[in-house]
Amino acid sequence: MNKTTQVAIIGAGPAGLTAAYLLAKRQVQVTVIEADSVYVGGIARTVCYKNYYFDIGGHRFFSKSKAVEDFWREILPDDFLVRPRKSRIYYAGKFFSYPLKPFEALLKLGLFESIRCMLSWLKARISPVRNPRNFQDWVSNQFGRRLFGIFFKSYTEKVWGMDCREISADWAAQRIKGVSLGAMLKNAFAFPSRKKSRVVKSLISSFNYPRRGPGMMWEACANKMQAQGGKLYLGRAVVGCAYDAQAKIWRLTLRDAQGGEEILQADEVISSAPLRELAEGITPGLPPAVRQSAGKLRYRDFLIVALILPDRHVLSDNWIYIHDPSVKVGRVQNFKSWSPEMVPDPAMCCYGLEYFCFEGDGLWTASDESLIALAKKELEQIGLARAAEVTDGCVVRQKKAYPVYDDEYALHVDRLRQEFEKNYPTLHLVGRNGMHKYNNQDHAMMTAMLCTENILAGRRIYDLWRVNQDAEYHEAGEAASESGAGGLRLVPQRVAPPAPDPK
Repeated sequence: MNKTTQVAIIGAGPAGLTAAYLLAKRQVQVTVIEADSVYVGGIARTVCYKNYYFDIGGHRFFSKSKAVEDFWREILPDDFLVRPRKSRIYYAGKFFSYPLKPFEALLKLGLFESIRCMLSWLKARISPVRNPRNFQDWVSNQFGRRLFGIFFKSYTEKVWGMDCREISADWAAQRIKGVSLGAMLKNAFAFPSRKKSRVVKSLISSFNYPRRGPGMMWEACANKMQAQGGKLYLGRAVVGCAYDAQAKIWRLTLRDAQGGEEILQADEVISSAPLRELAEGITPGLPPAVRQSAGKLRYRDFLIVALILPDRHVLSDNWIYIHDPSVKVGRVQNFKSWSPEMVPDPAMCCYGLEYFCFEGDGLWTASDESLIALAKKELEQIGLARAAEVTDGCVVRQKKAYPVYDDEYALHVDRLRQEFEKNYPTLHLVGRNGMHKYNNQDHAMMTAMLCTENILAGRRIYDLWRVNQDAEYHEAGEAASESGAGGLRLVPQRVAPPAPDPK
């Protein structure tokens, strides 16, 4: 069966649905293709199990972009809650505030350990690592090697599956820029200032949140898009993208769960699908070197074990970061703290234990029963509940949650980007996996917003690759080049081996 549309959009995540809704509002014929047969939202979906709602990864609705904030309010004008942001770090049987409070941290570490941490920090100030190249050296310069080992090493390596010495210093500079033990101590002694301070996005004190999780936003967006005339195909995977350069037409092969296929013809394609998968299915085929680059792109996966149990009011945090290397869990979400409506029974609570892994490894392939047993055991080990209190549980797996940044990822992405821009002018890459960029939800949305402007204008007004982590968006061309905005965000990447000593 053949169907036609003006714009075909691969993926019904935040980027795909943002583009679809904005184009449909402008009377553009759009069709969104989503492989999931039940949910929209991608990693920002809300999974429901026995009327319990799970946020996959945790999504705070806060952005420095007014356009993004206005979009959220347009889609969900009456369904946002203002939620306090509270998160802590668990280490050695104790909970520490996050962001760290120096006196609290040193007090809980004990006198002897605190002295060692202060001496380690002083040593780093007197004799820092010059031009630190990796995450470990950069953070140690700011906090000392002892505090690095306590509050940074274990969690970072759990998340990324990489040794901290293999992660670029750029990642630390981006994530904890302007933060050091010295600055924290200075702030602790300083009087409050009337001067307006810069908001550090990751450390905001409150945020907006849909009553039933982020999926509520994207379900409403999909409905509004369809009300404007757009179409949504669920349960269909795009297994082929054929471009006819002479006719300037795309023919997408869609396959359902039963193996049935249909062809969707389109003038333009917006893809938020994983870049590697898109490259494998595109025709005419890519040159061997470009195809090889696509095959080298890697992704980090994770899974959530949701445990339901009576609410003993032990945890009020949105989530806690587990820095203790004695357990495999990396983070624990408290879904009731995101929104009380995520839990149907006020007498109960629901914790989501997050495990970071690679698809196909031991954690990923473990049975649901064994994963629930592991989560119950580790929940008790970190002191949040007794395993026997858990009344029910389920497992949610998320493929390709984070793009992996090894030492050559930028080269591979740039090679693919150049090939697509040269030979496929009506193919537009958006979103986290579509661009192999570690975008937040609002950044993914902004790539889609600018993409729609390009399509409506019939030319590239904006360079989507210049959407950066501070939501400062630059037009393509000379002004953008002069702005210094980087096309790739500063994210975990393996450190290239040092150059050989010329001597």
